[in-house]
Amino acid sequence: MHLLLRWRALPMSFFRFLLVGLALSAALAGPTQATPQVLARPAQWAQSVEPHYNLYQISPTLYRSALPDEEAAPLLGQLQIKTVVNFLPEPDAQWLKAPQINQVQLPMRTVHVDDAEVISALRAIQEGEAKGPVLIHCKHGLDRTGLVAAMYRMVVQGWSKQDAVAEMTQGGFGDTRRMKYGLDYIHDVDVEAVRSALASGACSTNPLAACAVKGLFKQLI
Repeated sequence: MHLLLRWRALPMSFFRFLLVGLALSAALAGPTQATPQVLARPAQWAQSVEPHYNLYQISPTLYRSALPDEEAAPLLGQLQIKTVVNFLPEPDAQWLKAPQINQVQLPMRTVHVDDAEVISALRAIQEGEAKGPVLIHCKHGLDRTGLVAAMYRMVVQGWSKQDAVAEMTQGGFGDTRRMKYGLDYIHDVDVEAVRSALASGACSTNPLAACAVKGLFKQLI
């Protein structure tokens, strides 16, 4: 009570001086830290279609996702999917019953991927796109699917490695730690060699690759 009476007894000039001092201190301290700006998702990046399946549209004729299930069938119909390319060892026939959708199975392990597997995947995508929209998927729609999507960006669409990796790692597709092997492959890959092999019909960039030797053996016999 005594303290309150003392404050009331102070002259008005004291309070003006106090306010000026507080304002000056704030000015000298500089502006407060602004809230980080949330940047819009680049329009050229894959856009989300259905988060439940980690389903994104890469282009008008290409989609990527995690492993779908039978409940995804109506959605695939709406998207007019004509081909599903599966990078898992288990076939899609377990959930995909639509006879009008072509099923392509290309098992892949990103811990040991080579140019032949990537070329095979890109060729399957291009052949499928000639008939209509294509969906590529693995289990989580992250590592194997992410690698193929990035290679599609570079080889088919002409993106730089930097831009393809930025979308791959910052696109919100999942835990980037699982992309390590795919990123290692992209770092070392000769994009132009892959593009040339894809255009020529070669199965690999290496003439001594197993698929190339097998093809040569078939020609000889």
